[in-house]
Amino acid sequence: DDGEMPSSPDTYLHGHHDSVLRSHRWRTAENSAGYLLARLPASARVLDVGCGPGTITADLAARVPDGQVTGIDAAADVLALARAEAGRRGQANVRFEVGDVYELGFKDETFDVVHAHQVLQHLSDPVAALTEMRRVGRPGGLIAARDGDYAGMFWFPDDPGLTEWQALYRKVARALGGEPDAGRRMLSWARQAGFEAIEASASSWCYTGPVDRPWWGASWAQRLTESPFGDRAVEHGLATRDDLERLAQGWRRWAASEDGWFLIPHGEILCQLPG
Repeated sequence: DDGEMPSSPDTYLHGHHDSVLRSHRWRTAENSAGYLLARLPASARVLDVGCGPGTITADLAARVPDGQVTGIDAAADVLALARAEAGRRGQANVRFEVGDVYELGFKDETFDVVHAHQVLQHLSDPVAALTEMRRVGRPGGLIAARDGDYAGMFWFPDDPGLTEWQALYRKVARALGGEPDAGRRMLSWARQAGFEAIEASASSWCYTGPVDRPWWGASWAQRLTESPFGDRAVEHGLATRDDLERLAQGWRRWAASEDGWFLIPHGEILCQLPG
């Protein structure tokens, strides 16, 4: 789940173009928060930071039937989609509001679990965000976060367009003050935020096959040519519109190949607060 944070200079690189929302809606608690699920009591009060269109949030709510989930995101427009998603599922123990991870609008020790999926990579100060997440966690509670790692992604068949895309993505993310190789840094950030009981782990997404492969490839082709990602690349002088179209063609070639396979590693942290 991703969100830009409005009261800071941080920018959510992808924006909420349909190509982006489509990939967010593919995310479930099982494929995106598996490391947390065994540690989620049925009565947990959960805060989902940067909840985006709310598919993971609603999944978490279904797993805490005696609890309550609050999803926050900086983008009010995406919260309308999240509310619609929860309504469609009849998930009553979930609510959504606009919020800022650097300044959470909750008292100290409010939540049993504070969760952030694909948020820290977009922040200029992920350690400050984790410190603020820790503030609203109750004694004995959990702070859970998971982020991808762009330098660790790999794919087949090889395509110069995708190799160039990977390098460009990392440059654009860094130009905006983010850290695209967040996955490998999660443990370090948690330690800097003062956590002591930290379980660090990893899991991955794999896009392949006749269902996932075409939309994943089309999603990135569109992000390059139609969404804020391409705009940022051009604004920062890192690519021209012609470059973006060339890279989009690489993604379309990959999507058209029945051999197409794409792996995204993620770093995860489960930080237990002292009881």
